[in-house]
Order: sequence, then structure tokens, then C-alpha cells
Amino acid sequence: MSNSSETPFLVFGAPLIGEEEINEVIETLRSGWLGTGPKTRKFEADFADYKGVDPENVVAVSSCTSALYLSLHALNLQPDDEVITTPLTFCATINSIIHAGGKPVLADIDPHTNNIDPDAVARAITPRTRAILPVHLYGRPCDMQALRTVIRNSGHDIAIIEDCAHAIETICGGEKAGTMGDFGCFSFYPTKNLVTGEGGMIIGKNKEHVARARMLSGHGLSRDAWKRFGSSGYSHYSVEEPGFKMNFTDIQASLGIHQLAKLEKHWIRRAQIWEQYQSGLKGLPITLPEDFVNTAQDRHAYHLYTVKIGSASGRMRDDILNELTTRKIGTGVHYQSMCEHKYYQDTYGWTPESQPHASAAGRETLSMPLSLRMTDADVDRVITAMHDIFR
Repeated sequence: MSNSSETPFLVFGAPLIGEEEINEVIETLRSGWLGTGPKTRKFEADFADYKGVDPENVVAVSSCTSALYLSLHALNLQPDDEVITTPLTFCATINSIIHAGGKPVLADIDPHTNNIDPDAVARAITPRTRAILPVHLYGRPCDMQALRTVIRNSGHDIAIIEDCAHAIETICGGEKAGTMGDFGCFSFYPTKNLVTGEGGMIIGKNKEHVARARMLSGHGLSRDAWKRFGSSGYSHYSVEEPGFKMNFTDIQASLGIHQLAKLEKHWIRRAQIWEQYQSGLKGLPITLPEDFVNTAQDRHAYHLYTVKIGSASGRMRDDILNELTTRKIGTGVHYQSMCEHKYYQDTYGWTPESQPHASAAGRETLSMPLSLRMTDADVDRVITAMHDIFR
């Protein structure tokens, strides 16, 4: 394949921003109201409608990390309280547990789905377990029914906090991701399926918990800033709790409102790219994602398309990553097992051997570029490069 200077670099996860989003942002800038305000409330209401929940059960925040932290904070974790999660995730999942005052406990993945293994969760539960934090990795739904059964059989009062950073469109057993647990947490980072630059969302079953999360996201004040300074006149506030600066803004909402309206159309395109990879990469000495049959009851969000470069391929994963980069093709690794990182090893004694499936996946997984800006020709370019490399 030509590697001339004219060949454009294929960005791994470039967002698709339309004129609707741009014009909405310009209108917001001209309005003079840039912070949390009426457009944030509209985005929350639209998101609630998309998920089929009451608008009072959602709150937009500054990131998925903030959403996870505030959801965990609502549980009032004590130092010995444990939260079980997957080792194959981004560090934000683990760090949120730590910052909320809990102890992260790992349960290994199912090597076929890469999601947390309910049997491993059952083995990890102790009387100190307060929550399970499953991650719908790459957009594939976790086995939520099995996790509920595990909790029920444990005899303990254990909350579920869904990490839906990859899973806005995901459905599991007829239920939408983020609505199955006590909390659902979403990401609107630039590489995600719905983009607001930065940002996140909480869905909570308990309205009081959601109201508290809203208050804590804005310094713990009793009134939103846009209500304090609105046209109805200034209102004094009270600090109810020492809160944080984790609020969402109307500039972000200006993007989100239109991104959300396009989400279903965009999902169809993501599915097409995913299937093009599935077909085009067959026959190579690599492991492709398991096929997923979408129905009204179950849906893959197609956030990431990942392959595994195992020893049978005769190549090392990082070599393939570097060769694709020289061909101006952006890639990613999602993720190294949390057991590979020095801080967690030193603090919790985690070792790669303790979570063998996640560690193997983290050493072999390579994420192909998948974005709405990609054409069929772009996808074919990646497929051709992979065949050239292994040839």
C-alpha cells in the first residue's frame, strides 16, 4: 500500500459534527447563557425520552467519570466496602470506586464476550460487597439477568451501577442499557457514539439519589445557577453538602441535542462498518468479535470493533499496531487489564495471573478505527492493510 504524503491519516474515532450542532452552538454563544441552563434541561429531557424514563431520573454531568463517582457517592461507601467490577476497562471505572471511598474488587471476564463473568462475580461477593459495577464493553450488553440472579442468590443488599460509556444504544433482554441497575452512567467523550466534547449522564431509579447527584454536581448548592440568575429574579442559595464542580453546560447540550436526534441513524452506519470488518477480515490468523444478532430484545451499540492478535498469528499485537500506524491508520488498545498497572499492583496486590482472561485479552486486543466519518473505501483500506501485513 502506498504510504505517500498524500495519503491522509485515518483518525481512530473522529466525531461527525453537522451544521445543526454548529448552528446550535453559535446560537448558545450569542445568547449569553453558556453554563448549565435551559438547553441542558432540554438535553436531559430528550435523553430521558430516548431511554424511556422520567426526566427527574436523569442528570447531565461533566463526564462519565463524574457520573460513576456521584452514583457511588450516593451509596455512602465506607472504607471496607467493596465494589466488584471488571479488570478489562478504562482506569476511570476503578478510580471512581477509590475516590468514592470504596475498595475495588475484580471479577474476571468471559473470554468470548469480554464482559464481566457472572460466575466470577458470584465467587467475589463477600458480606462487605456493596455494589457491582458491570461495563457493557465495546457496546455489547453484559448478562444483566445473570448478574441479578447472582445478587439475589447472595442474600446481600447489593446495588448495580452500569458503566454505559460504550453503550448508549445497547439493549439487553428488552431493557435499555442504563435502566437495568440502580444507576446507569454514560459518556459523551469525542470518540463516543454521542459526542458533546466532554460530558456524561446519570440515570437513577431513585429520584432522591438523582436530585442529590444534581446538587452535588454544582458545589452542593440548593439552587441551580441558571435559576439563581434567571429572569424570575435572584434567589439566595444554601450549601446543603460540600459538593463538586461536575456540572454540564449549555454549550455541550447544544451538541448533544442534535447528536441524540441522529443517534439511531448513526447506529445503522456503525453496524454497517462493523459488518464490513467482520466480512473483510475473515480468513486472517486473528480472532474476530463474536457475531451478535440484533433483535428488539438485544442490541449491540457497535462502539468499538476489536480483534485479538494471539500467538497463533505468529505476530505480536504491538507490532501490528505500529505497522498500521506507519500506513497512517489510527488504532487503539481497549484495554490493558487493570492488573497490568503499577499503582493497582502496589496498592491492591493485583497480578496479571489473578485475572488471566482479562490479562490475555489486554495483551492481544487491537481496536480498528470505527467512526461515522469513515467511508466504505476507508474501511476497505484498513482491511487491505491487515491482509498486506499478514501476507
